[in-house]
Amino acid sequence: MQDLSPDGESDSTRRGVVAHPRLWCHGGVTGTDDLGLGRLAAAIDEAIPADLAQTWNEHVAHHPVLVARQGIFSAHNAVFAYQLSFRAPSRPDPLTWTSDAHERATSHVLRATFLRDDMESLARGRHVVVRCPRGYLVGELPLPQRPDRLIVELPPDLDPDAEVLAGIADLRSQGFRIQLPAFSDRPSQRRLLPLTDFVKIDVRDLDVEGLPVVRAARSYGATLVGEFIEQPDGLAGARDLGMTLFQGNLLERATTVDRATARPVGL
Repeated sequence: MQDLSPDGESDSTRRGVVAHPRLWCHGGVTGTDDLGLGRLAAAIDEAIPADLAQTWNEHVAHHPVLVARQGIFSAHNAVFAYQLSFRAPSRPDPLTWTSDAHERATSHVLRATFLRDDMESLARGRHVVVRCPRGYLVGELPLPQRPDRLIVELPPDLDPDAEVLAGIADLRSQGFRIQLPAFSDRPSQRRLLPLTDFVKIDVRDLDVEGLPVVRAARSYGATLVGEFIEQPDGLAGARDLGMTLFQGNLLERATTVDRATARPVGL
């Protein structure tokens, strides 16, 4: 399996952050570490020859760091959040990915968003939604400590065992909000409902699933998101059933943003 991260991120790099979770705090470090890490970074920078540093910076600036972005809209057609997902020049098929590949793709999106400068050129002042595999939910992999901006989307095929449920509850206690996609009222999904803030329903299935699924989705007070809105009648049907957020190509097609020119920070 090819390395899915255009950043060239290795598995050891991705998981190595777990041993030092403070690297994912606001600004990359905590206050007590600022001075020491700053001195260390300055010493490292000074030790690198200028021509080598320039060559590396030029390489990084020309290496694509791609993220797909699609808006999630309110009933008044204002952007509430942006769904961010992995893109690569080779466009690998996610259906063929291993669990490790999904983790690497999520790591790429999180690093491109939160560990590069000028986040607002991507997020535009809105919340960002990123799908996070099991490792991020149970604490094996680190999330950026930005519950004010990051909405954690669960994998659609997630097995909600006791460890997963406890991990999601812990994330919510930290202030993260949780989104459950592709809701169709399966027993496994019903176990997750008490821990979710947003529930996505595929509007293409409303003529089959209809009101019972919508009632189940909102049974614990979650905000309902109509997804895969491709036609005006799908949008109208979602509104009629009480959904208040909407996502799909009718409203905005996903665009690809290259974050290569945004300077890495907090690494």
